[in-house]
Amino acid sequence: MSANIVAFLYLVSGVCFILALRGLSNPESARLGNIFGISGMAIAVLTTLTISATTNILDGMLIILGITIGGGIGIYIARKIPMTAMPQLVAAFHSLVGLAAVLVAAAALYAPAAMGIGSPGNMHMSSLVEMGLGVTIGAITFTGSIVAFTKLQGLVSGSPLTFPKQHLINLLIGISLVLMIIAFSLTESHFIFWALTFTALLIGILIIIPIGGADMPVVISMLNSYSGWAAAGIGFTLGNTALIITGALVGSSGAILSYIMCKGMNRSFFNVILGGFGSDNNSVSSDTDENRPVKRGSAEDAAFIMKNAGSVIIVPGYGMAVAQAQHALREMVDELKKAGVSVSYAIHPVAGRMPGHMNVLLAEAQVPYDEVYELEDINSQFSQTDVTFVIGANDVTNPAAKTDPQSPIYGMPILDVERSGTVLFIKRSMASGYAGVQNELFFRDNTMMLFGDAKKMVENIVKSL
Repeated sequence: MSANIVAFLYLVSGVCFILALRGLSNPESARLGNIFGISGMAIAVLTTLTISATTNILDGMLIILGITIGGGIGIYIARKIPMTAMPQLVAAFHSLVGLAAVLVAAAALYAPAAMGIGSPGNMHMSSLVEMGLGVTIGAITFTGSIVAFTKLQGLVSGSPLTFPKQHLINLLIGISLVLMIIAFSLTESHFIFWALTFTALLIGILIIIPIGGADMPVVISMLNSYSGWAAAGIGFTLGNTALIITGALVGSSGAILSYIMCKGMNRSFFNVILGGFGSDNNSVSSDTDENRPVKRGSAEDAAFIMKNAGSVIIVPGYGMAVAQAQHALREMVDELKKAGVSVSYAIHPVAGRMPGHMNVLLAEAQVPYDEVYELEDINSQFSQTDVTFVIGANDVTNPAAKTDPQSPIYGMPILDVERSGTVLFIKRSMASGYAGVQNELFFRDNTMMLFGDAKKMVENIVKSL
């Protein structure tokens, strides 16, 4: 296969990835976007396979073996993984992209001739810079994603894990990374390369561990961006146009999404990276909170209130995802519509554990797209709504974000559910949310708490309706 044909096919695959992002920007075109993405990847893989098979049959067989093993694992995971575990799955996949960048950089260091970047001891300066940047970003992505996975999976506390002088230590390590990249580019030293790698692995852990649970959606988006730039670094090292285009698309879109989410939380990107919501002292509700009176209700009470309402807004959160209650929720909404109740859904930018988590769950339950609204589009409607039905969304409905300057979430835009005539709040217990902050909404006069498993509670409401 000629070089021109290879370049053309890689360009086509890159265009497919661009069309995939375009399609994924809208729920109605998301399926077509996925098809474009699959097609682009298929073209890129088959092109690479053809190149390898024509030059060395053994290389081609190894690629096929890798595709078979990796594809088999991917199919198994896709079939078995529940939607609630999607955030940690994404984090785990990001770690693999980072690891791939590290391994490709190491391969280029020991076999530069095979990569077409020079010979041992005489590599191109530009290639050394690319390798240094690629291995740094890849290593940070690898360990950072693993830490994010452990937090999302509950293996490590979701509260920020701070340590003395952490900002100063991180700054010094960051400066040392820059100096090592420069030194490696000038000397091509194997020792400096591995020192750079292990230092980057360390900083990946140190920058994610202090970040609290409520910031995890931003962290996932940020790591997505890192993985994109790591892939672009691999592309430069290998001279692969498709990887460069794909990595740049993922990196830039992840960065833009991180910015949008930080704006939605009224926080700066650096504020997220340098700290996190919550603290160990707030992670469990105090005795005072546990003993404060709340208005308790039953499924029958909730059914009666909503059936006699003119309008209801549903606010889904991670509790809905954990209970897998989206299908029961859709059934409840259908019953309310039959009773003449107007129903819509309100989604906070950081509801759940990753960007778009709630949108995906509602789409899985075939909720019409035109009934789902983002925060800025629906917040003004709460004051005119008879009932707001909150199912597992804690931190994003907490009025303390507006009223308590001492609260860790102060300043974060929230859904103004407290302005509704009545708030029905499904929750297992009075425990604080993922940010480690008690929700003042629980104790409002217009709030009725519905304690129990979200799915069972909604199913009982459906029966009462």
